[in-house]
Amino acid sequence: MMSASLQVTGFKKYIPALSWLPAYRSAWLRHDLLAGLTTAAVVIPQAMAYATMAGLPVEVGLYASLTPMVVYALLGTSRVLSISVTSTISLLTATVLAASVSTTDPGEILVAAGTLAILVGMLLILAGILRLGFLANFISAPVLAGFKAGIGMVILVGQIGKALGFSVPKGSFFTTLLATIRSLGDAKASSMLVTLLVLAILFFLPRFNRRIPAALVALAAGILAAFMFNQAGAGVKQVGAIPSGLPSFQMPDLNLLRALLPGGLGIALISFIESIAAARAFAEQDDLALDANQELLALGVANVAGGFFQAYPGGGGTSQTAVNKESGAKTQVAALGTALTVALTLLFLAPLVSLIPEPALAALVLMAAAGLIRVNEFRAIGKYRSVELIWALVAFGGVLLLGTLDGILVAVAVSVLMLLHAANHPPAYVVGRKPGTDTFRSLEDHPEDEIFPGLLIMRTEGRMNSASMPHARDELRRLVVESRPQVVILECSAIPDFEYSALMVLTEAENKMAQAGITLWLVGLNPEPFQRIRASPLGQVLGDERMFPTLAQAVNVYLEQFDEKYLAEHH
Repeated sequence: MMSASLQVTGFKKYIPALSWLPAYRSAWLRHDLLAGLTTAAVVIPQAMAYATMAGLPVEVGLYASLTPMVVYALLGTSRVLSISVTSTISLLTATVLAASVSTTDPGEILVAAGTLAILVGMLLILAGILRLGFLANFISAPVLAGFKAGIGMVILVGQIGKALGFSVPKGSFFTTLLATIRSLGDAKASSMLVTLLVLAILFFLPRFNRRIPAALVALAAGILAAFMFNQAGAGVKQVGAIPSGLPSFQMPDLNLLRALLPGGLGIALISFIESIAAARAFAEQDDLALDANQELLALGVANVAGGFFQAYPGGGGTSQTAVNKESGAKTQVAALGTALTVALTLLFLAPLVSLIPEPALAALVLMAAAGLIRVNEFRAIGKYRSVELIWALVAFGGVLLLGTLDGILVAVAVSVLMLLHAANHPPAYVVGRKPGTDTFRSLEDHPEDEIFPGLLIMRTEGRMNSASMPHARDELRRLVVESRPQVVILECSAIPDFEYSALMVLTEAENKMAQAGITLWLVGLNPEPFQRIRASPLGQVLGDERMFPTLAQAVNVYLEQFDEKYLAEHH
């Protein structure tokens, strides 16, 4: 019995639906179904538009919003995250397929897209097994903002031709931009008007009523406008016939795995980062905590399953997740409702979908791309810290100059450099005492605080290791030269640990100060580093009389031993 119970508990860990489904309340069903239907109104037009961005037929976007969404609903740990295709992943998919697949046969391209989805899924599953969920924290928010803004610019430029009714050869960002500018004379008034109509509805309708699905209304208006133009002989290109029915089973082409692997790694990383960011952004305080490693497994299995059923790689979309939550989704049953609506669309509404004009889909993509370029976010980053704005701009420029896939490498490299820079430059500052209290604060922020003749108090923060300790030592050396103290207090309460290399640097610094007639005291050591330093040669030199638990106690001892003049003046 105990073994069976443990087995069920294990299943619940990897299939979270086994936990929430038995506790499902009938009162939630109405809310979930309404949220699922409302979310589908956003997902369906977006998925079709993003599929064209990926260079795939529109129905593939719907396939990618069906199987993966069902799988994630069963395995994911977010109750509101909506798994489909995203603009970023769609553009990356187009780039990977163009670089890795030489064929122009539509059937072979579909197989390659499905193979890419399976590869991305396997990489995510492997990352989940290796418990690499923490990697989502390695790309900083400023760098991700720059990367996504770069993606948005690439998408915008790539869709202008479709929005205006002419074609532009695929190329780099600047090549496409120049070709688009040269082709502006070929723009069709009818396509331009359809695009403007759809953009106007997408922009203004949510401002009047957010409950009305603007994307569906815009597509309906686009279909009507295109029909009228085509009747008048103006010629607005439409999506054309799409196959009715659910996606069929499709075997991957294993020969493509090696060629797809580099791009697959980038897509897997972006899929996880986008998904976990969307899930965290819309999580409620009383929701179960997101399990990053389970999210990797859920996304991985969803992509693998989708790849076997004609989908291309996907992840959690911010816009549809926001709609799902705002529409009152209580559980993942809402996602199942969205998937059911997508399935019904494929089964019964394919003839209507075929009438959608290409400029209308381009307009949807343009709106999504514009949402990736958040000027206010760059402004906020710059106000907070200029160096982080520089990192964001480097990531932004990397995408435009090097392309989307190399742009991922730039984003990762910039994030790692930021981490290394932060690790190598821990805060180090002089501390003074707030008058009349035992509170010690940075003199830079509070220059009016008390300082003591002959005493230098420096505080540094973070783990001291071979990267961080040299900077702290250099700052200490500079401050000693400036103030010429007789006693230096290193306040260590914000230091969780000293690595051996850092201990050697500190030992050397103490030795040089001693030769110059300066005494080093350590204050506020945490329990583990205190025990380690106490047992080290440095601890033997310092002794317990030069290591203090609090700064107030150390300063009082200094005043008693070294500053009789100060005591005479204040007592």
